[in-house]
Amino acid sequence: MKAVTLREIKQELNTLSTSEIQELCLRLSRFKKENKELLTYLLFESHNESGYIESVKGYIDEAFELINRDSYFYIRKSVRKILRNIKKYVRYSQNKETEVALLLYFCQKLKDFSPSINGSVQLHNIYKRQILLSKKIISNLHEDLRYDYNVILDNL
Repeated sequence: MKAVTLREIKQELNTLSTSEIQELCLRLSRFKKENKELLTYLLFESHNESGYIESVKGYIDEAFELINRDSYFYIRKSVRKILRNIKKYVRYSQNKETEVALLLYFCQKLKDFSPSINGSVQLHNIYKRQILLSKKIISNLHEDLRYDYNVILDNL
């Protein structure tokens, strides 16, 4: 089965009633966890972006606490998983300010992590890549926000 274009989906949704669209959304949420997470964000958290950022920061704190510190292999694996989830949460928001805030928070947690990330070249490279990505995104933000985030970035 070949998927139709977004334009065709839009046209078909225009022909459906509200209750039919609601039923489709509920059915869609049953199939993938990401669909349910996106619907949760859109319905409950999109109107309060700062609360959303705080909840994701809470997830980051919790995830860093649960990292197995026995070897750098396990640390790298866990850090990549945390970063992958952060990227997913940023994709839901599609807000550049949210992305910068979460990436900088991730970098701060990684920098303060014990044992030091300097003991692993891969972890240090992950850190440097996220710093560079943050700089790139910050350069496209409003001037006031750019200043605020650059102060945080300079501390890292």
